[in-house]
Amino acid sequence: MRVLLVEDEPDLADALAAALRRHRMVVDVAGSLRAAEYAALDAAYDVILLDRGLPDGDGLALLDMLGHTEPRAAVVMLSGMGAIADRVAGLDRGADDYLSKPFALDELLARMRAVVRRPGTRKPRTLQLGRLRFDTDMRHAFVNDTPLALPRRELLALEVLLRNKRCTVLRSALLARVYEEGNDPKSNSLDANLSRLRSRLDDADAGVEIHAIRGVGYLLREARAC
Repeated sequence: MRVLLVEDEPDLADALAAALRRHRMVVDVAGSLRAAEYAALDAAYDVILLDRGLPDGDGLALLDMLGHTEPRAAVVMLSGMGAIADRVAGLDRGADDYLSKPFALDELLARMRAVVRRPGTRKPRTLQLGRLRFDTDMRHAFVNDTPLALPRRELLALEVLLRNKRCTVLRSALLARVYEEGNDPKSNSLDANLSRLRSRLDDADAGVEIHAIRGVGYLLREARAC
């Protein structure tokens, strides 16, 4: 499960992120509303754990932005603002659940599993662009109906690019997904992986191209006719 934790208290953020990673989740942490907005646009999350009292605004503002994204991540509010009016405000603005601080980890995990199971929160099984197709359940790539064999890191990069097709994906978002926890890639490792992936897609005539945005990130789009 891919999780975005939006929490400005460093000790709590570190402890909760570590606990979620022990349950085999991939966790990104954002300490402000602005950072959370960038992260939510740059990567595909299953669940967003969202605090309200952020240094640059109310976490509810992120719910307004998420309402325009597709597919939409499930949102669980985690807040010290636990009055009935606060909980109602969060749910009415689009949160899938609202858990008041302090909370038990086991209850949080159960609520996360529950919101992911709800209709409308599951990501599409198939991502497609050009002649390229990606099965998100089996984690296999195909060109038309022919399997496309890819190493793990190239497959992870392809999934991120397909989930954000025709949009620029920041290098930081790709690095977080491709190398995940506990890895410290060299500065050119991502570029090398993307270069190899580009060559494989070209050789397979997938009908797509990976475009590098210098100093920013990468964009996956339909191949342009010669």
